[in-house]
Amino acid sequence: MIRILFVCHGNICRSPMAAYVMRDMVDKAGLSDQFIIDSAATSREEIGNPVYPPARRKLAEHGIACEGHAARQLRSSDYDQYDLLIGMDHANIRNMQRMCGGDPDDKIQLLLDYTDRPGQEVADPWYTGNFEATWRDVEDGCRGLLQQCCNC
Repeated sequence: MIRILFVCHGNICRSPMAAYVMRDMVDKAGLSDQFIIDSAATSREEIGNPVYPPARRKLAEHGIACEGHAARQLRSSDYDQYDLLIGMDHANIRNMQRMCGGDPDDKIQLLLDYTDRPGQEVADPWYTGNFEATWRDVEDGCRGLLQQCCNC
């Protein structure tokens, strides 16, 4: 079982998009029984909120539903419960390391490290309004992550 937690600032745009895209890819690959996928926030400001409407519309454009999501905050115990904690940007990574008490097992990674653009950040649509750029980043990152996780 591969357990992946996607993390962004508020858990209403990028990290839930990544979680739902990854679940969709895993389902289509017939690997659903081999993965646990979830998402979380580094902040508390959106706790309990659903996926942000423009992010929900972007997922729907690609046939991916996201009903039932409620933003939650990252817990230090998540570090032990997940194999990978995938952040969307460098600020997420710093906050994740602080909240988890470090990263002794090298589980905390940037999503775009699984692409040909390592070290780069997933575009933040909260500030840019460009959900298409975020979609492309998330899709590329999830595709590369899936390939690395299962060599498929």
